[in-house]
Amino acid sequence: MMLAGPAAAQDISLNLGQGAGLTERVIQLIALITVLSLAPSILVMVTSFTRIVVVLSLLRTALGTATAPPNTVIISLALFLTAFVMGPAFERAYDIGIRPLVNNEITVEQAFERSSEPFRAFMLKNVRDKDLKLFLDMAREARPAAPEDLSLRILVPAFMISELKRAFEIGFLLFLPFLIIDLVVASVLMSMGMMMLPPATISLPFKLIFFVLVDGWNLVAGSLVQSYGS
Repeated sequence: MMLAGPAAAQDISLNLGQGAGLTERVIQLIALITVLSLAPSILVMVTSFTRIVVVLSLLRTALGTATAPPNTVIISLALFLTAFVMGPAFERAYDIGIRPLVNNEITVEQAFERSSEPFRAFMLKNVRDKDLKLFLDMAREARPAAPEDLSLRILVPAFMISELKRAFEIGFLLFLPFLIIDLVVASVLMSMGMMMLPPATISLPFKLIFFVLVDGWNLVAGSLVQSYGS
């Protein structure tokens, strides 16, 4: 009769490192996860995404096409245009902030301060003084001597309001030619006694062909990018 002997247990261990190095890696991992989770909000707040996506949405409304292009296409185009406009800022933020952090040359706090500098400079270049003054007054803070010393809680909302204002200004200019087409079509239909026919149904193909003939997408995309200067 054969008896089964006790199975030899094997020790399984996972070496995660020792000392302060492990703690720093854990902190960096937590910081990275936090940044990734907040990335969509950060993208909207401190980049050109707000102006671009609002203008593209207003353009769709001006054309009168309720679902063309769809939201997915508008957001995707806005993201790529934002990446084009913000490319230098992203590269500089990586070079002076993220790369030194990955190489353990600076702390997480220093990386955040350095990485935010290019975006702070971009916002300062495009924010209106009137909007800055509004939030400084509401916060009851004096304007610092150097613009670089402005708090982000003042600069970010002021920048977003400035972007919305400029987006609406561009949207107004986009609406004008299509509004003229609508008025002309409505006048023609009334003169022909076809009052029961919706003018929007007739004007839509004329607006589409007009937009195509003037190479509208090229004009809109180019104007949005050039509106931020060099």
